This record gives sequence, C-alpha cells and structure tokens, in this order.
Amino acid sequence: MARKSVRPAEAAELLSVSRDTVYVLMRSGRLRSVKLGRARLIPISAIEELLSASEQEDAA
Repeated sequence: MARKSVRPAEAAELLSVSRDTVYVLMRSGRLRSVKLGRARLIPISAIEELLSASEQEDAA
C-alpha cells in the first residue's frame, strides 16, 4: 500500500530542504498539512501541489 502522507522530517528529505523550511512552508499556507492527534502529517498530494506551483512560478 502506497503511503498517503509523511511527517515533516520525511517531507524535508523529499523536498531537499531543512525541516525548519517545511514548517515555514506549512505556516505560510504554501504546504498543506493535517494534525492527527499530536502528529503533523503532510499529504503526498500537498507536496506534489507545492512542486507544481513552484514550477509554474519559475516558468512565469
């Protein structure tokens, strides 16, 4: 079964940024996340949307 979400540290690895940068992106609203109990999870689709939006910004 494919994973549908990752923790911030895993998202940082996928994006090749620091964990702090992931938290900044979440606070700014550029990276969607959900809170499940005490855990903060980032849907894989949110990472894909962030990358797609970044590609469009670079193309503009």
